[in-house]
Amino acid sequence: MARPYRSVLYIPAANARAMEKAQGLPADAIIFDLEDAVAPSEKAAARDQLGAALQNDYGGRARIVRINGLDTEWGSDDARAFATGADAVLVPKVNSPEDLDRAAALVPDTPLWAMMETAAGMLNAAAIAAHPRLQGMVMGTNDLAKEINSRTRADRLPMQTGLGLCLLAAKAHGKVIVDGVFNAFRDEDGLRGECEQGRDMGFDGKTLIHPAQLAIANECFGPTEAEIDLARRQIDAFEAATAQGKGVAVLDGKIVENLHVETAKKLLDQARAIADLSG
Repeated sequence: MARPYRSVLYIPAANARAMEKAQGLPADAIIFDLEDAVAPSEKAAARDQLGAALQNDYGGRARIVRINGLDTEWGSDDARAFATGADAVLVPKVNSPEDLDRAAALVPDTPLWAMMETAAGMLNAAAIAAHPRLQGMVMGTNDLAKEINSRTRADRLPMQTGLGLCLLAAKAHGKVIVDGVFNAFRDEDGLRGECEQGRDMGFDGKTLIHPAQLAIANECFGPTEAEIDLARRQIDAFEAATAQGKGVAVLDGKIVENLHVETAKKLLDQARAIADLSG
């Protein structure tokens, strides 16, 4: 059963109180951030503090550590420190598969995730997603917007090429992919709109910067009761049709084929995984 990634919350590794609080938050996954959220003077202390924090019980939440870039003075030590003890290591600013090769040499067993936040990363998304050690991809839309000098729009039109390239790459290679952050954490309508757009595109979830965003992300990226009911009825209808020697079924005036059944089963698996995580 696939682990859900509806809500992926960034937590600064320098903030002990936030890491403690995260143990009880309804996030599917947590990114413990050693990079952007930690001042240079605090990097080493934050690394040690995070190592101790990961000894605590975070339930079924995925614990992902975003290390500093391997081209910085902290990156290699970060990678070695969390080669074990975390569920995944997130590598920032991945431009090519070679960046993951460097991380893989330092982290031999723990799965790798890639921050997709550069123009080069967008153009190399397929090769990055094909890396054998990669488990997931995280869209870094703020850094990408800075690099391509785009403007902020509610429809995220400037982001669509990059989002689409990464999404297709992840799906082609069976990797998890989560959407970028929504910066205005008090704007619930804006967050909902961006979550719905990301879900409609096919993203598995959304990265978040504040606990207040969790409920909306969980709702938007999780199956609704109506979707669960439809999935069950599609499976039942198709099985009944198959028993009668038919290759397709008709439900609510619409054709149901094997591809619809596969989608329905995946949705029910997701619903079960969410239920297990919640309780």
